Amino acid sequence: MRLLFLAVLRRHTGNAVTAQRVRDHLEAAGHVCILKDAFDFESPSEISNFIKAENLEAAVALHLYRGGRLLQGNGIPFGIIFGGTDLNEDVNQGDKNNVMGKVLEEARFAVAFTESMKETAQRQWPRAKDKIYVQSQGIATVPNTAFNWNTFLQRSEINQSADNLHVFLLICGLRQVKDPLYLVDAFSEWHQEEPNVYMVIVGPEVDPVFTREVKAKVKRTPGVRLIREMAQEDLHAVMKNCFALVNSSVSEGMSAAILEAMDLEVPVLARNIPGNSAVVKHEVTGLLFSDPQEFVQLAKRLVSDPALEKTIIANGREYVRKYHSWQEERQTYRQLVRTLERSPED
Repeated sequence: MRLLFLAVLRRHTGNAVTAQRVRDHLEAAGHVCILKDAFDFESPSEISNFIKAENLEAAVALHLYRGGRLLQGNGIPFGIIFGGTDLNEDVNQGDKNNVMGKVLEEARFAVAFTESMKETAQRQWPRAKDKIYVQSQGIATVPNTAFNWNTFLQRSEINQSADNLHVFLLICGLRQVKDPLYLVDAFSEWHQEEPNVYMVIVGPEVDPVFTREVKAKVKRTPGVRLIREMAQEDLHAVMKNCFALVNSSVSEGMSAAILEAMDLEVPVLARNIPGNSAVVKHEVTGLLFSDPQEFVQLAKRLVSDPALEKTIIANGREYVRKYHSWQEERQTYRQLVRTLERSPED
């Protein structure tokens, strides 16, 4: 079957990584899967022309609003994967909520990463409850074995011995919903007390106006560095070498970076929001903070308590292996895409 896969493909953001992985699953099942950025199309008619030109038989969209609205009324069967901001933010805007409800009525299936995402969708659109499935993200990490950590530190202008260094890594697209500046002032105060702690923010420049604000702030803030986006294998290598991964988002569906850190045996400190608390159990698989001051307290505790660090690493790794199987994710999408091959009555 020839499939269109619509997603927001800003490089190395969570949705882009998920889209690439799901496409691999579908192609491994023998389908031809054309992955396109939803922002390349302005209207359903543009999508309709593309579908006809490419002789496409079905589609999948990652993000109920950004991708799903473009597939409406095009006459081909499609499925939806919830992204995160569709259920956490767009759902609160009346016009977008209405559009998403209509998209969901037409979709053959919808995938939520967590039970809480499924419950949110079911509360909003109860008639769709029988077509919503839960499939957590499958994780597979591939750090670049040739990556040089010391060179990375030099390029980041961190002139400290790697032996006594604690790098806290924040991976996110530079946009307001990821709130990369949330911890910057508190972290910088800590750095000035303890010069061997650094925060490194890595990610693509998604929102140009906000990116300028982030760059200006980081430039004048001791102990914080901003690095451009990197190839996935290099990013995994950086993650493997850092002391801890940080997530300070206002909203998350399911953070792939958190799960990848757990897989790479790196402790996680995450802002206490529903998407994060669904995967991070406080003091078990990671640490949850509610404000910048609590983040610093917990980070200090992690630095000074090797037993806690060891426990969190072991539990995180076990959690990912148990609940975020790449093979199970592949099987689920293979089964769901079969519903696009049949007529609705089958």
